[in-house]
Amino acid sequence: MSIVKSRKRRTPEAARENILAAAEGLLVAQGPQALKLADVAAAAGVSNATVLHHFGSIQDVQTALMERMIAGLVDAILATKLSLDDLSSARDEGLRALFDAFEARGAARLAAWLELTGETRRLTSVRKAVQDVVTQRMAPAGITPARAENLVLVSVVLAMGVGLFGDSLAALMGKPPGEARKLAEDLLQSLAQLPDKH
Repeated sequence: MSIVKSRKRRTPEAARENILAAAEGLLVAQGPQALKLADVAAAAGVSNATVLHHFGSIQDVQTALMERMIAGLVDAILATKLSLDDLSSARDEGLRALFDAFEARGAARLAAWLELTGETRRLTSVRKAVQDVVTQRMAPAGITPARAENLVLVSVVLAMGVGLFGDSLAALMGKPPGEARKLAEDLLQSLAQLPDKH
């Protein structure tokens, strides 16, 4: 008598989440070059066809993963306590979340990969993510929308640079680990304190 295992069927949302979690694990462990269809499918414990059924292509998996990471970053920033009495602490927490996301979870490498392969145009959630941070965190602190967007732009560019090669470049220059991030955060703190010219 043979025992037949019944496969547990996942909801489409759970199946997509399983695939994205597997892709994120590969991204963090091996970099964006590991985000190949067969590797993602194997890591998720599903067939290549299942990945294609839920996403359409491996490029769509990469885009969905980046958008998931962006959403997680926005959630982390919006979860920080906004105290109008202590804007400096709120700003520090937001910057910490931003730099942590680009350093620790591979977001900088995936964003660079998407840019180098011409896929950043597919990141449709970026505009809304920026608007959420601007309206919910920066506007209540009295920062104009134009200035807030500029601060977000320069913050992301610096965080991405630090995440990509901050420690490597610092080491080549004889600087200690974390020095590039500290300098970038200090620069952003001083920039945020400059008066609004608009």
